Amino acid sequence: MSCAILSGAVLSGASAQEPLRAEVMHWWTSGGEAAGVRVFADAYEKAGGTWVDAAIGGGQNARAAAINRIVGGNPPTSSQFNTGRQFDDLVGQGLLVDLDAVAAEQKWRDVIPAPIVQAASREGKFYAVPVNIHGHNWMFYNTETFQKAGISEAPKTFDAFFADMDKLKAAGVTPIAWGGQPWQEALVFDAVLLGQGGKDLFYKVYRDKDEAAIKSEAFQRVAATFHRMRDYIDAGAPGRNWNDATSMVITGQAGIQIMGDWAKGDFIAAGKTPGKEAGCALVPGEAGYLMGGDVFVFPKIGGGAATEAQTLLAKTLLDPATQIAFNEKKGSIPVRTDVDVSSMDACARRGAELVKDPANQIPSVNFHVSADTVGALQDTITSYFNDPSATAEDFAADFASVMTAAR
Repeated sequence: MSCAILSGAVLSGASAQEPLRAEVMHWWTSGGEAAGVRVFADAYEKAGGTWVDAAIGGGQNARAAAINRIVGGNPPTSSQFNTGRQFDDLVGQGLLVDLDAVAAEQKWRDVIPAPIVQAASREGKFYAVPVNIHGHNWMFYNTETFQKAGISEAPKTFDAFFADMDKLKAAGVTPIAWGGQPWQEALVFDAVLLGQGGKDLFYKVYRDKDEAAIKSEAFQRVAATFHRMRDYIDAGAPGRNWNDATSMVITGQAGIQIMGDWAKGDFIAAGKTPGKEAGCALVPGEAGYLMGGDVFVFPKIGGGAATEAQTLLAKTLLDPATQIAFNEKKGSIPVRTDVDVSSMDACARRGAELVKDPANQIPSVNFHVSADTVGALQDTITSYFNDPSATAEDFAADFASVMTAAR
């Protein structure tokens, strides 16, 4: 459905005198993110609404501010969360709008991958609009830097990976641009868990919370591989933002960054073409697509023009043309599998191709456990990575303790 049709349909049924004003809270403030959110704002205004931007830097900060306002009775029109269980409490308290009528009208269940539908729904009803799919297990590199170090292609095994890291180190380049924040370190660990441990182990750990699997030799090999990456990062890594790490790769200071494909948006904003100057490959090992993403929830705000504004916004976010334009800027892929991605970059087309096969749709940790458990896991992973004397066996025991408590 085009934005023009949306505009006419909604405006004809609404109070024409009242503006369809939407205050949208989000944390998209980096170069690629800001370009993406501008697409949504432009599409919403073209459809007849007024976009009021309420950006707050940092996902945790933005989510906390949104929750405080929603619970406090002064909600924004809509607010961003990550795809998964971060908004469970808001649904449980009856504070979010049931979006099932819009979902049925736009046939969301027919065009969105089943794990994303499940993550945006509670008891069979949509309570969030998923707007994208981010791959969490990408590895981005500067092809010119690779060539200077004598690397002709992205490594496909972890043995090749560490051999290439040695080549980058010998070339005087920081091998891994490391974002030294707990959520970033946990993201890299999960990418290694899927790549080296495989899909079955990933599900046993996060979906099944299987203590024996977490304490297994296979899990400890994953942990040791992750810990070995300490040898290839620089002294400035602790606390580093993800986009600052991305900049290190863009400028040739570092060889690779393991990060979600939102990093690609910053490569694009810097004039680098994904698949060309900005190389991309999945983390070595099993080729499943570790899926995350973003959703927007709509707090209950009392009907009338405010509700009309929410309906218009929900439809605009999943308009096919808007989906392509937004995800081209943001670095992610459309959450709709029925849109033509041929105009997108090579990395996005590869991601979209993988996601079409349900066997490759691997939901991230956020789909399986609560936000509190995600935070506890991040603390455990960060403590392990940043302790040079830590052992994989002790880490597995600590990890198992967090997961068994979450059963």
